[in-house]
Amino acid sequence: MLEILRILFSPMVFVYSFIVNTRNYLFDKGIFKIKKVNAKIISVGNIMVGGAGKTPLVLMIAGLLKREQKKTGILSRGYGRNSHGYIFVADDTGLHTSVDECGDEIYFMSEELKIPAAVCENRVEGARQLIKDSGVENIILDDAFQHRWIHRDLNIVVFDQRFLHKVGQIDQKLLPLGLMRENFNAIERADVVVINRKFAEKKEIPVKLKKYFQDKPLFHSYYSAEGFYDVKNKNFFEMKDFRGQKSLVVCGVARPHSFLNGLEINNIDIANKLLYPDHKNYSLQEVQGIRKKFYDTNSYSVLTTQKDAVKLSKFSKEFDDIDLYYLKIELKLDEQEKFEELILNTIN
Repeated sequence: MLEILRILFSPMVFVYSFIVNTRNYLFDKGIFKIKKVNAKIISVGNIMVGGAGKTPLVLMIAGLLKREQKKTGILSRGYGRNSHGYIFVADDTGLHTSVDECGDEIYFMSEELKIPAAVCENRVEGARQLIKDSGVENIILDDAFQHRWIHRDLNIVVFDQRFLHKVGQIDQKLLPLGLMRENFNAIERADVVVINRKFAEKKEIPVKLKKYFQDKPLFHSYYSAEGFYDVKNKNFFEMKDFRGQKSLVVCGVARPHSFLNGLEINNIDIANKLLYPDHKNYSLQEVQGIRKKFYDTNSYSVLTTQKDAVKLSKFSKEFDDIDLYYLKIELKLDEQEKFEELILNTIN
């Protein structure tokens, strides 16, 4: 059905392309003014829709700056939230809002890192208010490559390696036909490119795309499955504790392939699964459906993503008799030391 809709709306690609190109031209010529804020800005984004690994990279960068005792905050648009405008999500003492009000990704990042965070559609306004509310000196923008109104000191673009290898396929067409927000020539705006292979083996950039990546500092990232956290009590369990057990996998992310692959390569049974759209807001009826599937399949536990866990944790009563765990992944880089040096040089 989705493929049919994409084809039906394919004539709109020309309209979308015209709008994107005109907008970029106005920024490039200085007609649209880029504004600075009183903080160092690191932007992490991509040119495709969802699933590249932006959030894990933001987590990694923010964790680095926190260890270095830098006053750092995260600013996101807050995709999937039921609110609008600026919301101060958290400071170093804890969260100040709900997952529904701020969105799942910024919520779990704030919960894990315990650093200042906010959401706002207008990144200039949001950054200025976050500085005022928390006194941060460095801000990491989550998913802001296309939000060109704000000046950034480092512009990072992330690619899913699997997506790069879909040369000639419909996914590499502009929206709404394909999945691309911008064409590959937008990479010119990036200071740094990160290719995320997730749980897969490293591959070379396809020959037809190599010209876009020339003269750009190139880093290669991957995911490491660290283990599982109990959603209820936050106890940690190793991957081996779940091998040989029948579990129900529940997932609502843009690219479920990498999550399922991460489980499978660690010998976790993924035969029983329920897959939902990205940023899924679970209803009581859907949670009851998860319960039914759990008992129908005689599963030992429910395994989910960290992003889904913050949504499902609201149903503590419904999951009272079911063990619910999320997979903790960490993004790492082949060139870790060099990347960290780049980040620290940017803010110093």
